[in-house]
Order: sequence, then structure tokens, then C-alpha cells
Amino acid sequence: MTKKTWSVEDSATLYNVADWGKGYFSVNGAGQLQIAPPNVPGQPNVALTDIIAGIKDRGMDLPVVLRIENLIDLQISRLNDSFAQAIDELGYQSPYRGVFPIKVNQQSQVIEEIARFGARYNHGLEAGSKAELMIAMATLTESGSYIICNGYKDAEFIDLGLRARQLGFQCFFVVETPTELNLILERAEALQVEPLIGFRAKLSTQVEGHWSEDSGDRSLFGLNANQIVAMIDTLKAAGHLDWLRLLHFHLGSQIPNIRDIRTGVMEAVRFYNQLVAEGAAMGYLDLGGGLAVNYEGGDTNYDLPEYCHDVVASVIEALDEGIEHPILISESGRATVAESSILLFNTLDVTTFEPGPIPTIGEDDHELLQKLADVAGDVQLANAQQCFNDAIYYRDELREFFRLGQATLRERAAGESLTLLVMQTVKSLLPQMRRIPKELEALHEDLADIYYANFSVFQSLPDTWAMDQIFPVMPIHRLDEEPKREAVIADLTCDCDGKIDLFVGGHKTLPVHGLREGEDYVFGVFMVGAYQETLGDLHNLFGDTNVVSVRIESDGNFEFVRELQGDSVADVLSYVEYTPAWLSEHFRQTAERAVRNKLIKPAQRREILEQFRESLRGYTYYEH
Repeated sequence: MTKKTWSVEDSATLYNVADWGKGYFSVNGAGQLQIAPPNVPGQPNVALTDIIAGIKDRGMDLPVVLRIENLIDLQISRLNDSFAQAIDELGYQSPYRGVFPIKVNQQSQVIEEIARFGARYNHGLEAGSKAELMIAMATLTESGSYIICNGYKDAEFIDLGLRARQLGFQCFFVVETPTELNLILERAEALQVEPLIGFRAKLSTQVEGHWSEDSGDRSLFGLNANQIVAMIDTLKAAGHLDWLRLLHFHLGSQIPNIRDIRTGVMEAVRFYNQLVAEGAAMGYLDLGGGLAVNYEGGDTNYDLPEYCHDVVASVIEALDEGIEHPILISESGRATVAESSILLFNTLDVTTFEPGPIPTIGEDDHELLQKLADVAGDVQLANAQQCFNDAIYYRDELREFFRLGQATLRERAAGESLTLLVMQTVKSLLPQMRRIPKELEALHEDLADIYYANFSVFQSLPDTWAMDQIFPVMPIHRLDEEPKREAVIADLTCDCDGKIDLFVGGHKTLPVHGLREGEDYVFGVFMVGAYQETLGDLHNLFGDTNVVSVRIESDGNFEFVRELQGDSVADVLSYVEYTPAWLSEHFRQTAERAVRNKLIKPAQRREILEQFRESLRGYTYYEH
């Protein structure tokens, strides 16, 4: 995309900002990426570079996870308001209540903001473990808030949920397996607390997408028709069928096709009808998750208002006549928090695939170098593929000669440079070709730069490694300049998988600007608020990054609401059972041995020990 003049609009188009940015992000006239949350009066624009300057002024450095609290609030409002509008338009007779699955982002800053802002909508939380249930009980401020308890439950888990009922929370136990029901009944009797019970139905509806195995007969969770009948009979025998209040189903995460959602809702409501017919009190229908997030701007065939409208319409259509409309619950996690977090990191170095200095090749030089030089001097559009093939062949032959000791290191280096010269020349001719030969299709990727960046894929973007999740990635400044390089991004880990080499649109490389001496080049990875912090691991003992939460104000200023220092070296070592005291003492002994062996002097020992202790207190990432 080469032009004589380059504009910020060209950069916005190149990086697809309008699609994934949803109007929240844009490029300003200074070539900086800026954000304008639509729920802030006046929609002031704030450049991310200004926020980074504020972060550094407060003593923190990159990499950092930046949370925009306004976007969490915005998504909670959009979800609740969209359902409210659909309910009003279609004449639905019961309200909607949202719950946020804590597993999607368990960080206290996130959960506290969801609880604070969500209180106006009575927005609740979903817990899949005892720890998450305790978070919900301690964080929610409205006693009538909903808590949905999913996952396997022991007696302690159930007792906690029953205590939540005593405190006024609408705490539902979703029965996942037949054995859970008897334990719920036993603990309810012991504590003399009436539980709110739900069944998770295992639907036959199959959906598209990466998580399609969450649906259908082989899904891991839920009760089939026979098990549901048995559970109904158990409750009837115990005289507590009135405790059965909720039907839950979950088709999968990130469902791309709205038709699958409608089909699943229709099937679930058939189960609901039958539970009412059996005499269960019911009153609540939990849609589970599945509401997709458009990480690339076009990977689903519906938007949020259409999702809400189709869900409500499907429930109305499938309900048997005379059955009251159930309160609708959904567990939308990604749609609530994905867009609110941005990973920001700087670039440390670059490897390019440009030819190095090429000496003059004469008759006395290696025969293969002479052949490579001839090829390099004869590349034209008509013979580009042949020249490429010849250069690769001669290069490989020269490498074999080097392995056999029949070529020198300098000869090999000259051969590599000549080959790169041929490849770069052929690459420059590709736009003129009517059809690019198959052998040359990957040339663009083979010659892409490698930008070495200050972050860990495994800690901060685990889904890019585990399942090829594509997140929007782009430089956040210099967008008034044309990016004339192509690159993949490598992280700090000693692992060949520690890289980003799949970008929006399915591209294998990212357009970037050349690095400038003494100047940071900063990338942003967007929409990382769901799962990435929770699933991250300690590959090479790179720990959690710094985290900053800001709130953008109507005057264009931004408040640093919360700050969290990233893991120190001592922190991550403690996670793998090394204590700072143990390490310091054993290192002291090592240094003392060096003094005894006259390798260092006592004064040097003091300096070395202090440097060791200072490093224990330092950031696990690259520090300038």
C-alpha cells in the first residue's frame, strides 16, 4: 500500500481500526491512536501515548495492561439496555438480569467495577468454584443480586451458597451431575435454608465455532433427558419440586451464527415447558454464554441488539400457552470485558532479512559465489521465478560445502547476502506479476522482519499460542507515516512459539515502521480483557505485567483509578517455591566462596550481593 503521500486515514484503513474499534478508537492528526468512549459526555478523545506518559510519570513502565473503566461500564449498559429494548418492543412480561462469569477475568479491579456500576441494573456474578463464590458474596452490594453457581460442588461450596441465600442473594445452584442434587438437599436440610435449584440441560443443538464441543450429546456438562426426569422424581419424592426454579443451558462460547442461538433457545424452552408441566415452580431461564465478540470486526452474522431481539422472540415463540414468561438471565463474559483492556509493550530490537555487505566477486572466488553473483545481476520480471529457484539451489549447495569444510565462513556470509539480494529483488517484482507462482507466494512472509518486543505471549496473550486467537495489533503512534516494513512480533521467551504471526484479516505479517535510535516503538494489542490474564503462565518466569485502570472524564482528562505493580523477580520465584531469603543466603555463600578462593575482594562481594538483592526486587520484564 505505497502512496506518494500518506495520511492518518490510510493508517486507520490499513489496521482496520473502524471495524474492530467500533468507533471507540481512531487515529488523530498527530498520528496517534486515541480513544473516545461513547458513554463519556462530549466523547473527548484521549491519545494512548498521553496515558503511557502518565504511567511512566508515576514510576511504572511497559509492558502494561491498560484498562479503560468507561468501556466496562459501557458494555454493561449496552447489554442490559439492549435486552430491555427487545423486551419492551416484543411485549415480554419479565425482566432481564445479567451475570458476569468471574472466570473470564477474575482480577479484583474488574470484578469490583462490574459490581459497582452493575448495581444499577442488579447485574450479578457467576461462580464456578468456591473461591469465585466467595468473591461474589464479598463484592456484590445489592442483596437481591443474582449469583449463579455452576461447576462441581462439594458440601462446603453448597453451604456457602446457602449462606448467600440467608444474606438475601438470589443464589442458584445449577445441578451439573446427578450426584449433586442429593447433596444440595442434604445440606439444605442441615442448615434449614431453602435453596434455589436449577438444572443444566444438555441440548442436542450443535453450533459452529471453536467451542462447538460445548454443545451436543458429548458436551462435558449438563443433564440429558433421562437424568432430568430422574432429578424431577427425586425432588418430587422429597416434596421439594417447588425448589426447582431455573433451567440453564450453554451452547458454547463465541457462537458465530445467530441461527444456532435461536435453535438452541427454542430447544431449551421445550425443556422449560415440560418442567412446568411436571409441577416445578420455575420462573428463570439462564441462556448461559455464547454472545460473540468481533475481534476482527466481521466474524459473526449478528450484533448485540439482534442477539437480544432474537433470544426474546424465540422464547416467546417456544413457550407453551399459559406459561408465564421467565426472567431471562445470560452469562456474557467476553462481551462485557474483552474491549476494556489493552496490552501495551515496547520494541527492543529487530532482525531484518536484508543483504549484508557483498564483496566484489571475481574469477578467484568460490564457483558457487560466482554463480550466485550472475543470478543476482540478471533478475528480471520474465525470469524472476527461475532466478529465485537458482539462488536457493546455489545457496543450499554452498551451505553443504560449508558443512563439509570446503567453504569459509566469509564465503558463506557472502552467499547468504547474494541470495537475500535475489529474494528481495524478486519480491519487488511480485506486484507486476499477473499470477504469482506458488513457490513465491510465501516470499513476503519469508522476508518479513522480526520485531523483538517486551512482553510474554504465554503470560499476556495465551490464546494466541493455544488456539490461534487473533487480536487486533497495531503501533499506537507514528500513524501519520507510511509503515514500509512488514514484521512478525517475537516476545522475550526462549520459545519458538513465543510470537504473534497471525493478524486481523488472516495476514501472516503486520505493516510496521522502521525503528529509530533512542525512541520507543510501542504496540497495542486490543480486546484482551477476557481470559488472557487468568490463563497466563510463567514461561521463563515472566510474571504479571503492570496494570493500570483509568477513567476518562468529560473534559478530556483521565483519572488513574487503580494501579497494580507487576510481579517482581522475587514474586515469581516464590510461585515456584523459592523464597527470597533462601536464595539470598545461598547466593551469599557462593559469593563468600569466591572471596575465599581470591576471585573477588570483600568490597566486590558487597556490591555483587546488593545487585542480587536489587534484582530480586526488579520487574521480570526488560527495564531500560
